[in-house]
Amino acid sequence: WIWSGDAYQSYLMNYYLFFDSPSVTRTMLNLRGKDPVTSHINTIMDYTFYWFISIYDYLQYTGDTKFVEQFYPRMQSLMKFCLSRRNPEGMMEGWAGDWIFIDWADFKMSKSGEVSFEQLLFCRSLETMAVCARIANDRENEEKYTSLAAKLKEKLFSTFWSSNKGAFVHNHEKGKISEQITPYTNIFAVLFNYTDNEKTESIRKNVLLNPDALKITTPYMRFYELEALCALGDHDHVMKEIRNYWGGMLNLGATSFWEKYNPNESGTEHLAMYGRPYGKSLCHAWGASPIYLLGKYFLGVKPEKEGYEEFSIHPVLSDLKQMEGSVPTPKGDIKVYMDRKQIKIKATQGRGYLYFSSKSKPKTNYGIIILMEKNNYKLLIDSNTKEYIIKGNF
Repeated sequence: WIWSGDAYQSYLMNYYLFFDSPSVTRTMLNLRGKDPVTSHINTIMDYTFYWFISIYDYLQYTGDTKFVEQFYPRMQSLMKFCLSRRNPEGMMEGWAGDWIFIDWADFKMSKSGEVSFEQLLFCRSLETMAVCARIANDRENEEKYTSLAAKLKEKLFSTFWSSNKGAFVHNHEKGKISEQITPYTNIFAVLFNYTDNEKTESIRKNVLLNPDALKITTPYMRFYELEALCALGDHDHVMKEIRNYWGGMLNLGATSFWEKYNPNESGTEHLAMYGRPYGKSLCHAWGASPIYLLGKYFLGVKPEKEGYEEFSIHPVLSDLKQMEGSVPTPKGDIKVYMDRKQIKIKATQGRGYLYFSSKSKPKTNYGIIILMEKNNYKLLIDSNTKEYIIKGNF
């Protein structure tokens, strides 16, 4: 039994560790199953949407348009199933037999009515369908999915954004809008770049860095919470959280990462879950998110065009003295080293830009460093035979 939510995170970690694309496609195919579609993937609405979004990410990292073309009909039939279950407002609600999961939360939250988190994932799924329709040369449905996504996004904001609270509220049920602010919709709105600068900063202040906000205790959702903070430039906070949260497991003797960790628990409480005294998984894929966070946001490597046709490298040391790592891509490894005095970059193939900040004027052994704004620079990386060495005050 494969869980789509767990698998989605495993794909992302895989892109920064093994880049085993066949394992990703086999898993996506297995999860999708055969037609006709009679239920959500794993019976979980959000897991259906993660499945769609995983194809979008797979395309960005691998550039494998052939897979998308071949698999597009299965995407269409699953989306047709979803569209058939919308309410009159064009939103998704749970039907009999559906599981609205979201997270193993330690606080109460309603799973009924129009849940904002589900609408946000649904919107991203429609955007994914539009991208894949373009690749499949299905212009009619590309326009259809693009229009549906735009309308749903508009409703997402008009229904769930609270100007008073400066964040998205949790749900709308029986004509009443919730007063509860859960972190999930707000986190993913930042990750999907749905919010403008003002709303993004509001979410950062009122949700992500608010000590009184509802707390996430699963590595599953901490993955996205910390990614959102990285995307907003709060690397120091994230590094501290990695040390405290994952370091907390290590301090308790963990040799692999757990399904859930709560620092307020003690003794055998750490082993209990699902109402069972020893029900917790102590080797859980969704617990290994630092692999992804360190590769994408500290080494700073990510694709800018499908399949790393063009890439960007934006290394951030945070409070580290030095760091070194290698990120796999379809075109070979991108190697990054950084300390306070130098950066070293070696890319096997492809081209992209290195972005960095230096308190003094930097120098490079190859290429021309371009000043973007005060203390912020970029350098074109376009050679697969040279190691670029940049010296400065980082």
